[in-house]
Amino acid sequence: MNIRTTILFRVYIAFGLIVLVAFAVFAKLFHLQYVDGDKWRALSDSLSIQEREVEAARGNIYSNDGSLLATSVPEYELRFDAMAIPEEENDYFNLKVDSLAIKLSGFFKDKSSRQYLTLLKQARNKKQRYVLIKRAVSHQDLKVLKNYPLFKSVRVGKERYPGGLITERQNKRILPFVNLAARTIGYKNVKENIHVGLEGAYGEYIDGKSGKRLMQRIAGGVWIPVNRDIEVAPVDGADIISTIDINMQDMAQRALEKQMIASNADEGCVVMMEVKTGEVRAVANFTKDKDGVYREKMNIAIAQSAEPGSTFKLASYLAAIDDGVIDSSTHVNVGNGNWPIYRHTIKDSHAPKKSVMSAQEAFEQSSNVGITKLIYEHYKDNPAKFTSKLHAFGLDRKLGLQITGEGAPLIKTPKSKSWSGLSLVQMAYGYELKLTPLQMLTLYNAVANNGKMISPLFVKEIRHLGNTVEKFEARVINEKIASDKALGQIRGMLEGTMKDGTGKSLRNPLYTSGGKTGTAQMADGAMGYRNRKYQSSFAGYFPAEDPKYSIIVVIRNPRNGYYGASTAGPVFKELADMVYANDLNMHSAFNKKKLNTSALNTKALTLKGSREATQKVYEQLGLKIVNWNTIAQNDSTSSILGVPFVEYQIKEGVVPNVMGMGLIDALFALENSGFKTSVIGKGKVIRQSLIASQKLPIGTAVTIELK
Repeated sequence: MNIRTTILFRVYIAFGLIVLVAFAVFAKLFHLQYVDGDKWRALSDSLSIQEREVEAARGNIYSNDGSLLATSVPEYELRFDAMAIPEEENDYFNLKVDSLAIKLSGFFKDKSSRQYLTLLKQARNKKQRYVLIKRAVSHQDLKVLKNYPLFKSVRVGKERYPGGLITERQNKRILPFVNLAARTIGYKNVKENIHVGLEGAYGEYIDGKSGKRLMQRIAGGVWIPVNRDIEVAPVDGADIISTIDINMQDMAQRALEKQMIASNADEGCVVMMEVKTGEVRAVANFTKDKDGVYREKMNIAIAQSAEPGSTFKLASYLAAIDDGVIDSSTHVNVGNGNWPIYRHTIKDSHAPKKSVMSAQEAFEQSSNVGITKLIYEHYKDNPAKFTSKLHAFGLDRKLGLQITGEGAPLIKTPKSKSWSGLSLVQMAYGYELKLTPLQMLTLYNAVANNGKMISPLFVKEIRHLGNTVEKFEARVINEKIASDKALGQIRGMLEGTMKDGTGKSLRNPLYTSGGKTGTAQMADGAMGYRNRKYQSSFAGYFPAEDPKYSIIVVIRNPRNGYYGASTAGPVFKELADMVYANDLNMHSAFNKKKLNTSALNTKALTLKGSREATQKVYEQLGLKIVNWNTIAQNDSTSSILGVPFVEYQIKEGVVPNVMGMGLIDALFALENSGFKTSVIGKGKVIRQSLIASQKLPIGTAVTIELK
């Protein structure tokens, strides 16, 4: 065989092998495509397509008066499918992309139109289908953006193409009233397993049920939705109707913060409950930050167990009276206000006015010596009888609140390891035991509620899509904590404290109240009581004859005075005064006594104002003697029983007569007539710069002078 033949032979062999390998490759491809195709396609899909959860919109939290306390606001992440318009329609894309860039730049004002144009064109050139445009877009903004070129679906020739806008919804939790009841509303952090307040306690209802969406991984490891619509829609969460009253909450926070600033305290809280229902109308907690600003950092009212001090004397007196060992007239010798016992001296905060007092007087003057002597004398031989009574009240058990984080109470017994000969005496005036402010308030509320002790209520109803899912009522802890006789006497002591005792500076002549001041030294770790830190408190209820609300105030480590009456008491008074002023049903002088014409002053009783507002006031006061239909039709200003009013006849551009009106009515009339108003002074309007009834251009300036 010559060389040429050898070379050809080798070439044929090589070519044959190549053809054989090619046939093998084609055979394998055929097998993969048609024999094992389904198997490998399924595997591919499992690697590139995943089912992702779609967060449901969390339910709202409402106040008792219907105000929105917490809600979920949808925010959207906007992305752009640059290939929604196919490549064969490049002319249409290029025609509209400039307009889209200009609109995006003008709307967001974060990039120039040229930068947006570059972004959109690059996405088109790279055939990107999931380009980020903007994060945290509101629902209202999205409604506008959906109508932009290339974002909305469009018909090009005979074909209709979907818009290139891709949205992904996320829910942002907001508190419309920001800091009002923020700690009670709470929050939920799933990653760190933190559940606070109503958000945490009722997360099962509020969270709703997540939906499902198929996502596909594309080049670059980016995941995009497989379909425009969600495969399984999420189910929105249920709404929580709380017992909080937003107006009372606002009053409580303002009163507490003002007093804490004045007293330069470290922390404090205030809680207001409705007596008969146990519904918590307001709960505020403040802690001073390093920068000196008071913020809600901890729910002190619910979580912080501490020695209550003198407010606990209520429990001691009630136990002794109910056991029949004393009554309000029992006398006790307080001497000079010092009583040495077991190498310890019990001291009154002020020297007593007399050495022998009745139990009523000792309570009203908050005598430490008085209560400790009474309890020691009658229970020293059987201290378990006293502690058992406290347990029978329910003070040794948690309240079982709807909100997590309740502090544990501590009521010692003679079997406790730390019990000593001094324990009975110390417990009598609120030491060597621990209660949270809310647990203490629950006892006072029971006294106001004729002995029925009920667990405080924070949530009254759960609703989903407007339908009631569950209703809650206060749970009774103790149907009757003491006899009617004992309750009557202790209420007399509480009311006496406000008339003649340590709380008399807090009394309001318009309504009655019952309450007890408290001042306690605070233990400071290993230093004990040597650092002279104090806790000031006040607990009580109003109106005394038919209690509607109970309140407790606790202020810890105040530096500008520390007595309960002067430090914590003003918060009680301010809150009670404001609630009373805003609740006409509590004004017994008008509700329980029928007024007649002779009781009215024939002179003007009010400033000039609208007939509708005047009529409403008359009706609220129970005055049925006014016949509003007798008013002369042609007389726009009238007076009935000395009460003037004005029939508003608002006409744009016509100057109204506001002489004699108060500021609110005058502004209403002028502003609604289209005039820009400036005000001088206060009182009622005595002069207006524009003559009434003349017609002037809308926006004309007018000045009113009040005196």
